[in-house]
Amino acid sequence: MPFYFFIWNDLIEKHLGLHGITPDEFEEVVCGPDDVDFSRSSRRPIAFGETSTGKYLACVYELLDDATILPITAYEVED
Repeated sequence: MPFYFFIWNDLIEKHLGLHGITPDEFEEVVCGPDDVDFSRSSRRPIAFGETSTGKYLACVYELLDDATILPITAYEVED
């Protein structure tokens, strides 16, 4: 499992919370995805995966460098 430094702030955490997703769930998917692609709308990386809480998430982020991730959004999807 790769190591990443995630940049969290209140705005990002609140945005994820509106989708019922925690920072821990986001990090879990991004660090151990089932698949990674690029978002059709933003062209940012998007990681797909199941959390230990049983949710299947799509997590959109910006990779600022080899080890730093800025979370953008996430949502639950049908797997």
